[in-house]
Amino acid sequence: MFYTFKVRRTAVFPALVLFLLAAGMAVLFVKNLSGERVSAPAPPPCLIIDPGHGGIDGGAVSIGGAKESDLNLAIALRLQKLAELYGVETVMTRAADSGSLDYAAGSYSEHQDLVHRAEIANAVPNGLLISIHQNNYPTGQPSGAQVLYGPGEDSRRFGLLVHENLRRCLDPKNRRVASPASGIYLTDNAKCPSILVECGFMSNFADLEKLQKASYQTALAAVLAASYLQFTSGQILT
Repeated sequence: MFYTFKVRRTAVFPALVLFLLAAGMAVLFVKNLSGERVSAPAPPPCLIIDPGHGGIDGGAVSIGGAKESDLNLAIALRLQKLAELYGVETVMTRAADSGSLDYAAGSYSEHQDLVHRAEIANAVPNGLLISIHQNNYPTGQPSGAQVLYGPGEDSRRFGLLVHENLRRCLDPKNRRVASPASGIYLTDNAKCPSILVECGFMSNFADLEKLQKASYQTALAAVLAASYLQFTSGQILT
């Protein structure tokens, strides 16, 4: 499957795309070397992708009936495909329109679903967690993506990087800032560096229109994938 990008042109987004392409070429080059291979000092972390609740719990629902769980999963699956294209090991907390646990009728527990997703993340010895969500508000004014980061310096650094890339590449007018993810079960209980990405507001018509487009979902996934590669390789674009 091929995805096309139809997003606002900036100097930064092409740079991130070139970074992805260069990283992909490097992966192919290393994998095809027949002689001595130079190994990295440490393996890069497994990218743990969490599309939030699914199945019975669809999360926020827009006025038009769009479900948060569907948008989260669409972006998450694109991120997984892009990451794996560049040789990144991935783990999904869910990969279909279902919860992370199989529940009998009437037995759904949001808390148990969160606990299970945290257990999936913590079962990965060397991981980095991106939890994908959509924001919602009683009025339609608030807009824009925002990154919340878990405890620890690595979470903070990764969160700041992802937020700035999302802002500069996709929405330069966004005035939101990355913030600590205080009181969020998944990031509080993940043992690895973790961030939660609110990709936009389902209550804002302009945000929702973008979030429902496959091209924008792919653009979001590309920024997240490039940010992972930047963070894990120590390469920061200016």
